[in-house]
Amino acid sequence: MKRFLLILVVFACIPLSAQVDRKEVRAGNRKFAKEDWRSAEIDYRKAVLKDSLSVAGQYNLASCLYRQEDYEGAGKALEAVGDVAPAGVHGAEWYFNSGDVALQKKDYGAAVKAFREALLRNPGDMAAKENYTYAKMMQQNQQGGSNDQNEDQNQEQKQDEDQNQNKDQNQNQDKNRDQQPQSQEISPQQAQQMLQAVQAKEKETQDKVNKEKAAALQSRQKEKNW
Repeated sequence: MKRFLLILVVFACIPLSAQVDRKEVRAGNRKFAKEDWRSAEIDYRKAVLKDSLSVAGQYNLASCLYRQEDYEGAGKALEAVGDVAPAGVHGAEWYFNSGDVALQKKDYGAAVKAFREALLRNPGDMAAKENYTYAKMMQQNQQGGSNDQNEDQNQEQKQDEDQNQNKDQNQNQDKNRDQQPQSQEISPQQAQQMLQAVQAKEKETQDKVNKEKAAALQSRQKEKNW
């Protein structure tokens, strides 16, 4: 893995010779060789101001920006000559650097395509082969991670649905249980009180009947005596 990481920072940073005799590009090349990236960037920007389609100016500007970890800027500089550079003598280098920029931006699909094009133009470029292999591996890992994430989301959704279904079932069971008549149990003390109440009622009824019988008998005796 360390080998790949080291290769990732290998940008094809040897400045191209100026397409025409321009002092800005030559001045930038001298400062680039001294690793004075910021000063070289200024000279290359002066060159592209005069000729925005200067392959040497834009390509070397991209190299400076890449060294300063400005990957967005490096990509834009390469894209500025994207219609010209790939068909020229430095097409392999242009694709190689485009692939490196894509790697730094984690755009592995674009990196795979760029390194493939670089190898088509220079099959013996070992750095391009290794970077292509690395980009391909990262692309597959990225795609695999997306599939795993989707699977996890589907599993979580299924678990939520199962939990909701179980919750509904429990609620229905509780509702049915509430609707069913509940058997009531009484204590021995309550049963004794109920029995005494019934007996008292029966005694009251019996006393009433006895009084009525006595009254009727007394009435008959009076009538007979009269």
